[in-house]
Amino acid sequence: MYGFELIKERRIEEIDTISRYFIHKKTGARLLSLSNKDENKVFGISFRTPPSNSTGLPHILEHSVLCGSRKYPVKEPFVELLKGSMSTFLNAFTYPDKTCYPVASQNVKDFYNLIDVYLDAVFYPRLTRYTFMQEGWHYELESIDSPLSINGIVYNEMKGAYSSPDIMLDEYSLRSLFPDTIYRFDAGGDPKEIPNLSYEDFLNFHRKFYHPSNSFIWFYGDDDPEERLRFISRYLDDFERQEIDSKIPPQPQLNKQRYITFPFMAEKEETKGMITLNWLFPDIHDQKMKLSFMILEHILIGMPGSPLRKALIESGLGEDLAGVGLEKEIRHLFFSTGLKGVHVENMKKVEALIFDTLSRLVKEGIDPDTVDAAINTIEFRLRENNTGRFPRGLSLMLRALSFWIYDKDPIAAISFEKELNEIKEEVRKDKSYFESMIKKYFLENLHRTVVMLKPDPEMKKREEEEERRRLDEIKKRMSIDELKRIIEDVKELRRLQQMPDPPSALAKIPVLDLKDIDKENKKIPIDVLEREDAKILFHDIFTNGIFYIDVGFNLNGLEKDLIPYIPIIGRAIIEIGTEKEDYVKISQRIGQHTGGIERSILIDQIRESKDFCFWLFLRGKALVSKIPELLDILKDLLLIPDLNNKERFLQIVLEEKARYEKNLIPSGHEILKTRICSHLSRSGWLREMTEGISYLFFLRKLVGLIKESWEKVLSDIKKIHNWLSNRSDMILNITCPEKDFLNYENHINSFILAIPKKQKEKAIWEEDRIPEKEALLIKAKVNFVGKGESIYRLGHRFHGSQLVITRYLRNTLLWERVRVQGGAYGAYCIFDRLTGEITFLSYRDPNIGKTLENFDESASFLRKIDLDKRELTKGIIRTIADIDAPLLPDTKGFRSLRYYLTNDTEEERQRMREEVLGTEIKHFREFADVLEDVKEKGIVKVMCPEERLPELREKVGDVHTMFVT
Repeated sequence: MYGFELIKERRIEEIDTISRYFIHKKTGARLLSLSNKDENKVFGISFRTPPSNSTGLPHILEHSVLCGSRKYPVKEPFVELLKGSMSTFLNAFTYPDKTCYPVASQNVKDFYNLIDVYLDAVFYPRLTRYTFMQEGWHYELESIDSPLSINGIVYNEMKGAYSSPDIMLDEYSLRSLFPDTIYRFDAGGDPKEIPNLSYEDFLNFHRKFYHPSNSFIWFYGDDDPEERLRFISRYLDDFERQEIDSKIPPQPQLNKQRYITFPFMAEKEETKGMITLNWLFPDIHDQKMKLSFMILEHILIGMPGSPLRKALIESGLGEDLAGVGLEKEIRHLFFSTGLKGVHVENMKKVEALIFDTLSRLVKEGIDPDTVDAAINTIEFRLRENNTGRFPRGLSLMLRALSFWIYDKDPIAAISFEKELNEIKEEVRKDKSYFESMIKKYFLENLHRTVVMLKPDPEMKKREEEEERRRLDEIKKRMSIDELKRIIEDVKELRRLQQMPDPPSALAKIPVLDLKDIDKENKKIPIDVLEREDAKILFHDIFTNGIFYIDVGFNLNGLEKDLIPYIPIIGRAIIEIGTEKEDYVKISQRIGQHTGGIERSILIDQIRESKDFCFWLFLRGKALVSKIPELLDILKDLLLIPDLNNKERFLQIVLEEKARYEKNLIPSGHEILKTRICSHLSRSGWLREMTEGISYLFFLRKLVGLIKESWEKVLSDIKKIHNWLSNRSDMILNITCPEKDFLNYENHINSFILAIPKKQKEKAIWEEDRIPEKEALLIKAKVNFVGKGESIYRLGHRFHGSQLVITRYLRNTLLWERVRVQGGAYGAYCIFDRLTGEITFLSYRDPNIGKTLENFDESASFLRKIDLDKRELTKGIIRTIADIDAPLLPDTKGFRSLRYYLTNDTEEERQRMREEVLGTEIKHFREFADVLEDVKEKGIVKVMCPEERLPELREKVGDVHTMFVT
């Protein structure tokens, strides 16, 4: 059909799907077509893109092909789609050995529009020298006499990545195991190597690898399977088959352990580093073996009580696990684990402890309950296939590619029933199944490395001086004509960046019509029930045999000093153990009988009110047949947690602190947003106390308090537990079919009655005042810039059009000025309609002052903008796509709970939708006045290295400074 030959057809029972595998006869393109009832359709085209160095060529090309093509000759078709499609996913990924271009949508017309733009982009991109300069790297020079510098989006992105020790530890661990293959290179790009990439090599890489003969094409969902072939053939038929050498060779097995040490940027007083032990496994692409390793990973480190995790955490040698665990998405499986927060002199002790623990497990055996818990957990995850907001079809595509691009059967990576049953049977027959794996693949496997990151207080200064010397030397070798060419090139790049796309070119980007959009919001079923003084919110939703329950406790009125404890208490209740079972046994029990239990903190403003929500939830899930066991576990966790366990509580706090510190640089913009919003609403202040920089400082202080004043800490956490274990202020949020709820209603009522009913005395809080102008100082080579205000504080009201306008600002002004022209990796304008908070943020940004100027330009930008009907329609459609984003059953139930607690009614949300659909150009002009107020009164906060303070102070005056790394 349409030039395709059907190679194999198979039903995949586990996901109720028909798969058909095709080869395009003319080009050799591979196409896997999965047909099922999922309305969130997914397409992806991927290429093997093996790097030959660390210049980041695959990564820069991934960015660049989305910057205009033959059929869509605009600067950035990708951004035009972001402005106006109904996509549920729109992005691209660079892996160490492949590049993927996936899209997803629930609307069939929109879906094929997206596919058309992406296919034209990958096969016929306009790869101009200026695109290369913008997305990759280029020299900059203000004048002949000024210093030479480097800019570029990927260049700045990777400077940010290389500023994060945790990211680099994972990168170094990967490279250490592959000294002889492409994986020894950084496909994302080493900032020191990126400037060695030439424009000619960039073009040649695309010519060689972006060809149908080197492609892997994926379809998934409920669209017409024949239309898929017809549509894709229109592109493929233009090409001839080529022999492309892109295969990823296996890494030869090594027979000697290697030690490798790297420095990382640190403060002068820092004495702690990180260590991983890394094992490369044989070149196996067998689903049974892969599943066995997934179960073994969970046995060793996946649960709080897993033996290797337990040994490492309880050793006191470090603060939290390091390493990626089991890596499953490249040519070889490998395993990486270790510790972070380790004193340099204790690195060898960590290595010895890991080997001693693995040897003991082989000798003494693994607790059978741990094995059962691990098998049940992995099986539950596979069956539930819960990918959150990530489309299920995309998750499956990435699993398929983990076999497919190495010329193995992609369907084998998706199905699991047969292989899982075989593993269960073998474990039943051979009680040492996993012990034998540890012996063979860990203890006897000499293809392993020990990677250590040690603090180097001089590293940042040394690298900056080396870069300055290098650039000065480069400039010295340049002629006057070459220097003038750099100046002219940058001027031309700026001119092209600022030049608007011709309306005739923009008109070629496919756009839906408003008549294609539903006028009504999608409703989530909800019944509000009263049971034994507690409230139940019930959502009658098909869940494929799974029961979801969220048990919530109202924290409004808790003593102010106890607020920062809440995230830790949420974890401790689940992970500290109970008076009947230590944390190993309770984690085994959770794994054996449930799909997991996790904490969740809900903080939000109540609509059109100064009141707020502050709730702690324990969110559990299990197969319907296991509802009694899940409720019994929840009851024990809530009523008899072993909060006296000082050592275990300290371990949880250290882990929490280490995880926060790991995310400081990768999540810098989110941390800034939380800090800004702490000034703007009570809910914003609570978020800062429980997830912001204030929370990090609390954790650092708490470590010392536990060691020095445990009785005071114990008193505090027992006060919180006493507050929580109270059904008079409890809510249950349940999502499952009605028949399952009715069948187990008595168990639910018994659970409620088991929670005591008490009177509470509620405290009144005064928020702590934080300086409005702040610089949060970090060891990094990039900045994060933020400015924000609450439009409600400024006297303005909400209108649905504001959702359209703020998203439009993100995709136009901020994208063009902060990202494209400024070189930042990301720029955001985020609006919260419950609080009225509007925040402007940049991510991995080389600038500070220019970025703040661009934020402030938003008001005049809206006043001057000439928005035609087509552009306005795109903005409306994109906003509706956000509102209508697909949700899995558990998320639907929790979303409905949030609506209920914040008084966000169906009527209010429908009014908002109608206002979005009715957005006009006059609303843009009106909102300009709002942003003028934000410009004048907005709160400014920046996360940056200390040496950038003069630039910030020049822009905003005196600022309060605080070191956070």
